[in-house]
Amino acid sequence: MGATLADIAAHAAVSEATVSRVLNDKPGVAPTKRRAVLTALDVLGYERPSRLRSRTARPVGVLLPELVNPIFPAFAQALAPNFARRGFTPLIGTQSEGGLHEDEIIDMFVEAGVSGILFVAGQHADTAESTDRYQALRELGLPLGFVNGYREDVDAPFFSIDDVASMSIAVRHLVAMGHRRIGFASGPESWVPTRRATEGFRSAMQEALGPIAVAPVVHGLLSDDGGASAARELIAEGCTAVVCASDLMAVGVLAEARRQGLSVPAQLSVVGFDDSILARSCWPPLTTIRQPVPTMGIAIADAFVGEMNGILAYRTEYIFQPELVVRESTGPAPSES
Repeated sequence: MGATLADIAAHAAVSEATVSRVLNDKPGVAPTKRRAVLTALDVLGYERPSRLRSRTARPVGVLLPELVNPIFPAFAQALAPNFARRGFTPLIGTQSEGGLHEDEIIDMFVEAGVSGILFVAGQHADTAESTDRYQALRELGLPLGFVNGYREDVDAPFFSIDDVASMSIAVRHLVAMGHRRIGFASGPESWVPTRRATEGFRSAMQEALGPIAVAPVVHGLLSDDGGASAARELIAEGCTAVVCASDLMAVGVLAEARRQGLSVPAQLSVVGFDDSILARSCWPPLTTIRQPVPTMGIAIADAFVGEMNGILAYRTEYIFQPELVVRESTGPAPSES
């Protein structure tokens, strides 16, 4: 249920009649009171009338690392309507090999006069990268928000999936089906989500199988080629199941299994990560760890719109819980006979 006139009036410290006049675009409202009402609409998630949206929409930069992995367009799609109903229009910037660097996209956003910038798995997630660029933006007074890849030295709210819990539910699922030799096809070693997930994977293996559990991890690119390369190593080590850092990597693992003549899941079980459209459209359909992208989109828009309107979000990390989605790429461990 949306906010009521009374809710908006209380938040803006004005009368309900004033709220009604603003919503109906009537004259006779002081500019300061009109701004207070519009801010209250944004913060409370009230869907503005179209005439107010079109007149007051402000640009907000959303930086994605790529478009090949469908989880990133999914984030953009989830964020767009949530920003729009709060009076903001997202401008999408995408990095790609041979294309613009993150710093160049930031410059374009600043020149376009964006009200804030949201980074989805950007350079902030790489511990080998300096956070100076973000500190400089904060010194300009520009609100920032970050999705996945927490850095404690950046003055902004962060929104992250629980990588440790993700690995725990994936490992428990496979162990319950008899798998004991489980490998992790992980992402680049310097990335925050990779480090957290790797730690979570190894801890989950020890909890499930004891302190001497073998937990092989192969780091690589978060791509189908990266998944295929990791699969070659993990299969050679005798793994009967592979947990992947993305659905795109899992597609590469499936391809490598086919090349080696292995049946999935009869001879090799595969778990993805994200629950992107790939997980449902590949064969066999992927068991995967779902990022709650729609829920994250609402929470990010709520907190970040407040940030852009001068209502600071908590300087902490908002953690979202994963969900195991079981499909046909996992099954009982193959017998040793």
